[in-house]
Amino acid sequence: MEAGGERFPKQRQVLILFLLLGVALAGWESRRYFVMEETESGSFVANLAKDLGLGVEELAAREARVVSEDNEPWLQLDLQTGELILSEKLDREEMCGPTDPCVMHFQVLLKKPLGVFRAELLVRDINDHSPEFPEREMTLKILETSPPGTVFPLKTAQDLDVGNNNIQNYNISHNSYFHVSTRNWGDGRKYPELVLDKELDREEQAELRLTLTALDGGSPPRSGTAQVRILVLDVNDNAPEFAQTHYQVQVPENSPVGTLVVKVSARDLDTGTNGEISYSLFDSSQEISTTFELSSISGEVRLIKKLDFETISSYELYIDASDGGGLSGKCSVSIEVMDVNDNSPELTISSLTNPIPENSPETEVALFRIRDRDSGDNGRMTCSIQDDLPFLLKPSAENFYTLVTNGALDRESKAQYNITITVTDMGTPRLKTEHNITVLVSDVNDNAPAFTQTSYTLSVRENNSPALHIGSVRATDRDAGANAQVTYSLLPPLDAHVPLASLVSINPDNGHLFALRSLDYEALRAFEFRVGAADRGSPALSSQALVRVLVVDDNDNAPFVLYPLQNASAPCTELVPRAAEAGYLVTKVVAVDGDSGQNAWLSYQLLKATEPGLFGVWAHNGEVRTARLLSERDAAKHRLLVLVKDNGEPPLSASVTLHVLLVDGFSQPYLPAPEAEAADAAPASPLTVYLVVALASVSSLFVFSVLVFVAARLCRRGGTASVGRCSVPEGPFPGHLVDVSGTGTLSQSYQYENSSWKLPSLLEGKLPMLLFQAAVSILDSNGLLSPQSHLTVLTMRQQRMAPAPALSMSEHFQMLSTPVRWKR
Repeated sequence: MEAGGERFPKQRQVLILFLLLGVALAGWESRRYFVMEETESGSFVANLAKDLGLGVEELAAREARVVSEDNEPWLQLDLQTGELILSEKLDREEMCGPTDPCVMHFQVLLKKPLGVFRAELLVRDINDHSPEFPEREMTLKILETSPPGTVFPLKTAQDLDVGNNNIQNYNISHNSYFHVSTRNWGDGRKYPELVLDKELDREEQAELRLTLTALDGGSPPRSGTAQVRILVLDVNDNAPEFAQTHYQVQVPENSPVGTLVVKVSARDLDTGTNGEISYSLFDSSQEISTTFELSSISGEVRLIKKLDFETISSYELYIDASDGGGLSGKCSVSIEVMDVNDNSPELTISSLTNPIPENSPETEVALFRIRDRDSGDNGRMTCSIQDDLPFLLKPSAENFYTLVTNGALDRESKAQYNITITVTDMGTPRLKTEHNITVLVSDVNDNAPAFTQTSYTLSVRENNSPALHIGSVRATDRDAGANAQVTYSLLPPLDAHVPLASLVSINPDNGHLFALRSLDYEALRAFEFRVGAADRGSPALSSQALVRVLVVDDNDNAPFVLYPLQNASAPCTELVPRAAEAGYLVTKVVAVDGDSGQNAWLSYQLLKATEPGLFGVWAHNGEVRTARLLSERDAAKHRLLVLVKDNGEPPLSASVTLHVLLVDGFSQPYLPAPEAEAADAAPASPLTVYLVVALASVSSLFVFSVLVFVAARLCRRGGTASVGRCSVPEGPFPGHLVDVSGTGTLSQSYQYENSSWKLPSLLEGKLPMLLFQAAVSILDSNGLLSPQSHLTVLTMRQQRMAPAPALSMSEHFQMLSTPVRWKR
């Protein structure tokens, strides 16, 4: 299949740009191992089995092997021990030359399942080479008029080692005229310069011989020497000057030998011998000397060896121009080798699975690696196969590709495939490599049904009609015929308490779900069940999905009034003193709603009142309070109709009737102050204890008689209640009534306080005066009756009334020991 800028929207062509990015597999980061050069063959490098987290047996079972980038057998893996060892002695200078660090990239390939692990081997340099000068003797011609401080370049020694093992310093034999200064090039290399310390005198000494020594930084350091012959010349006042101090050129790597690379030119204003210029390479390495040739007369630089971009991509030349008088100038030439598409892509098969089973998507058929030694567009590659085959190419790590099945194969339709893998680069002209693979298909079984979703969420409104279609599930089977016919079923519920068989059913042919009965949100808000889908193959294959049904609330519950109850035998009457001020709390209507959310938000409204404007109802909490001060003209009995309404759509409501009695028998001193209300929660005083002991000493028989009297009164009154009391429902409230936060509820203390005076009194207002007088006499004789209690008894006698109507026995006696207080 041809690659390029064309588009194939309906074809399965795989066109993947090869990216020069290292991709590490999950769970493995690129490891780096170290070894010193010249290490003997068979030396231990690393324990790959330990680093990979695999056992030695698993390493052997997965056919582990080591593949290097350059396919050089530097390393080998011992499958018996899991150790990575050297297969031969390494020479860093031969492997990497001047490149530092010297890194060899390799991969560890595993099969069953496929695994590609990236690693690096760093070959460390040892100091095994001494510095060497290109010439044993160099000659310098120096004018005798050269001033002190004049610098003369010297030829640089070469050291094949790198880093600290390379040349670090230069020195010269002791003399009184010169010293050597060690300088650095831009690339970090060091070169020597001869510095004049003292003026020369040709008449005194016409020639000097010095020894130049180059030292590297190894341990122990190595050195190399060269002789420096200095000829003292007469005056030459102009040094050669290049037209450019830096030349930059580009040369295609396929340039033939003899090609002119660049021509440098220098000029000397002197005449005669002092104006004759000679060109030479300065500080040139062996590689430069064997690749380029410089004409000493014309300054032309020509190729004497073929260039290879993949080996060396750039060169840096330093050219010296010397005149006959010993003066010189220098320039640099940067030569960039331009890549051409001269390398075809390479394809190497690492593993091949043959035959492969049918109906096995994503099955690995082959693992192979592609490579192009060019760079840029020339090194970018596309990998493809024929577009009419059910196979797919997938890129893996480190230029590896896997050929996998793209969907299910059918052996009955086609039992053999001929696949041609084409690797094409993007260079000009394009180069390509083809590799043919024959794949056989073996027969296996079919595919299981698959749901379109792993889980479904359905919603149904409560009070639905039975047999209502609430949703559908759908599963598909990639097979055909009976193997593709899907049957749906309900699987046993995970929660045995959910009566699934009575809630939903499913159509086995199309997966439609039906609600079997009307659902009640207040009883069941949501439930889950599993649905199975099975094909009719042999053996049958199946799958399942989770279905969650959410019941949506309807406003089907009207508010229910908890207090006051409307089904009591007698209406509940609230007592209000005429001396009450505006805002006096009469009672509180308490209601709940069985719905939820907005359907349970309750509001209160006063629909009808005997005397409008006298009482008011708070809309949010149901509190009934006086709207103004009471007067003598106000009627004694009032009937209030309160409406409780929810916020549903449509809204539902309930009403409650309140009976209010204005009592003018209350005097202002008997009304409880706010401080007294708070004191109700205080623990009983010791006086109450004394009172109980006093009563017990009167007669236990008398107490029993009183209880019998009360029981008889209660039985005789039946379902009626006197003014100031209200009946209380027997048994607990219905279980479905729940508290609605913030609406229609009473605090626990408020409910308790109201229930204490709403219940039938243990003793009515007809308590025999004899018992009351006896209790007073006992307390008074023991000095336990407070002056304020005396005042209370006196007031009661003056008003010719018994202790307050409808008070309990404990309230009667509490009046004797504390300031007189009336509970509502």
